[in-house]
Formats: sequence, structure tokens, C-alpha cells
Amino acid sequence: MSILMPKKVKHRKWQRGKNKGTESRGTELNFGSYGLKALAYERISSRQIEAARRAILRYLKKGGKLWIRIFPDRPVTKKGDEVPLGGGKGYVDHYVFSARPGRVIFELDGVKEELAKEALEKAGDKLPLKTKFVKKSA
Repeated sequence: MSILMPKKVKHRKWQRGKNKGTESRGTELNFGSYGLKALAYERISSRQIEAARRAILRYLKKGGKLWIRIFPDRPVTKKGDEVPLGGGKGYVDHYVFSARPGRVIFELDGVKEELAKEALEKAGDKLPLKTKFVKKSA
């Protein structure tokens, strides 16, 4: 199991920030013919990305090429159970990607459209946000 996480970070802990506006980058298909696009704001954890990736590969068996267009680089901290208030910010627990509407999450190529649609819909079920299947307009 390969959990996606940065090798090295400039700042160990980040502030939460706001998730606003629509995505301006990564909204078009660049590599494959089919893709899975985010329709809402949500934090996608590295475990969820990995689960979706495995669902796609398991459905396709062999064949096809998959691109993951997002990378979880945002640290999320968590304090231990039964820890009293104070004592500063918790330790880094996991990493997430903050998705905004319009972002392409996965791209797929080398398979038939029906197969790609079914595989990407299965992957979308593993993610915490609404997604839609998109295809390259030629």
C-alpha cells in the first residue's frame, strides 16, 4: 500500500484556510480521453485517493493508462484522545488535497468509453465529494 505524502515540506503545520471559488487550474483533460471531475469543495485524503485508484485498476484488470491529477500536500493535525485543551497544535496526522469544483482528479485512456465510465464511477464512490465523468471533446 503506497500512501501518498510529500517527501519534504517547507512548513510542517498549515492553517486551515478557506475553500472558496472554483478551480482555475487542472480543469481540462491533458493526458487521457476520459476523466473524473470534482463538483464540490472537499478535502480528499491520501487514503481515499489510493482506494479510488485501486477500485479503477481492479475494475479494468489489465489495460488502460491511469493518471492521478491531484497530490495530497496539505497536512492535517490531530490531538490525541483525552488530551485536555491547551498544549498547542496537535501532531500531523495525515495529508489531504483540497478539491474545488471543476478539478480533474483522475484521467484514463486506452479503454472503451463504457468501461472507463464504469471504472471512474466506482472510483467516485470512494471519494467524499460529488463527481462527474467527462470525456475529451474532439
